[in-house]
Amino acid sequence: MSEEKKSLNFIEQIIETDLKEGFDKSKLKFRFPPEPNGYLHIGHASSICLNFGLGLRYNAPVNLRFDDTNPIKEESAYVNAIKKDVEWLGFEWSEECYASDYFQQLYEWAVEMIKKGQAYVDSQDSEKIAEQKGTPTEPGQPSPHRERSVEDNLELFEAMKNGLTEPRAHVLRAKIDMSSPNMLMRDPVMYRTLHQAHHRTENDWCIYPMYDWAHGESDFIENISHSFCTLEFQPHRELYNWFIKCVSKEGELEPKQREFARRNLSHTIVSKRKLLQLVENNVVDSWDDPRMPTISGLRRRGYTPASIRNFANDIGIGKRENMIDVSRLEFSVRDDLNKTAPRVMAVLDPLKVVITNYPEGKEEMLVAENNPEDENSGTRVLPFSREIYIEKEDFREEANRKFFRLKLGKEVRLKNAYFIKAEKAIKDDDGNIIEVHCTYDPETKSGSGTEASKRKVKGTLHWVSVKHAKPAEVRLYDRLFTVDDPTADKEKDFLDFVNPESLKVITAQVEPSLTSVKELDKFQFQRIGYFCVDQDSTSDHLVFNRTVTLRDSWKGK
Repeated sequence: MSEEKKSLNFIEQIIETDLKEGFDKSKLKFRFPPEPNGYLHIGHASSICLNFGLGLRYNAPVNLRFDDTNPIKEESAYVNAIKKDVEWLGFEWSEECYASDYFQQLYEWAVEMIKKGQAYVDSQDSEKIAEQKGTPTEPGQPSPHRERSVEDNLELFEAMKNGLTEPRAHVLRAKIDMSSPNMLMRDPVMYRTLHQAHHRTENDWCIYPMYDWAHGESDFIENISHSFCTLEFQPHRELYNWFIKCVSKEGELEPKQREFARRNLSHTIVSKRKLLQLVENNVVDSWDDPRMPTISGLRRRGYTPASIRNFANDIGIGKRENMIDVSRLEFSVRDDLNKTAPRVMAVLDPLKVVITNYPEGKEEMLVAENNPEDENSGTRVLPFSREIYIEKEDFREEANRKFFRLKLGKEVRLKNAYFIKAEKAIKDDDGNIIEVHCTYDPETKSGSGTEASKRKVKGTLHWVSVKHAKPAEVRLYDRLFTVDDPTADKEKDFLDFVNPESLKVITAQVEPSLTSVKELDKFQFQRIGYFCVDQDSTSDHLVFNRTVTLRDSWKGK
């Protein structure tokens, strides 16, 4: 039992403490509350796994609530993308909710607050209001409209609601304390006027609630017991509680807000605003470009739901922000795909090999296991013939002792096939090697059990038969930025650190079993890395995305 307590993160400890102090476990309820103004990214995955993970741990409902209070930036397309991402990660929500579901209730509460002297209409512009807020060490100055009569406030607020006032001519502010040490408590804005269609309510409203007003009240309406958000909202907690106190009655459940640290990922960014810049500046093709840290981009690149969940669990929940090396995310997907991805052969940079003593016209069907990590994965057949492709980098005319691949006069094993020995290199007029002539030992067939097949050779190469190979477009994706933190240098634009080598497109030759693949199928290209079938792929034009290399190629860079 004591070991279980040690394994709890501080969020779980908060819940456990509440339960010990008498909180009714049946009233536990959580939520994941994205704003539908962009695609979810890897940072959101931690919050998703936290909230839905708590739901599973405590057998409690978890709402998916869209905090859709800004019609200027929000779209139904983002709503659909977010729902797809959460489902793909393997989670089910109890209720699908929207802050816009509560616009009428929020409005009615605001009217009651005006009547109680807790809110007023301010007719100043945003610059003047900000100027009057004061500084952290100096109190703010009250608005000249702070003491408007209840009647005037109600009349103006109704006019704002009905679209009878100019956009941004008035705002509704909470009347709290202009000298509060917490700047957020200095009469925060609750509503602004926007003549803008909303993705759900269309043109029903001309006033829209601010996040601080809508978020906590939405939690309250939905009976959320624990509201978890990132550290930048810690100063907002006092306001969150104040607003709820304004509308709650004695004995009603008041949500508890607590904060955890965001997890930043090296060599990328997790800011929706900056991700949008990447899309708008055509640095990437789209929100789901496989270089993007969006969940949709990671999915298209070949990441699995389990790898992202495992990564989120591995980095855990903390109270301090820190930079997580992207290699930990890459390790997570390698670890998962190693167990599940079928092994296949693909040659990315082909060099033709002619096996001169192999009979012309002869073909063999060799047997290869699909995944040695999965005993139920079965086998497949590989065609073998006199002419094959190997990687150019796997051959040298001369090499030192540490080069264990093909070189003149030396022998290597062809995976699932035979031993071959390089005899001659054929070159073009410029001295480039265009073909290698080899001989093979027919007694060394893989799996035959002959003494010859048991000879010790240090090199094993992957290959494909020239006659049977299929061309494929392979997109070699790499890290999007060349530095750990592209936003660290305040003197430079983060776009200055975009990695020019983040995408290379080549034509590879792959084994014929890959002609029947479908989108998101995942494979290990043996000795190379893990690859995924892209949505652009067709039966006539295969397209594979590199998910990750077999080993961390950035070590030592």
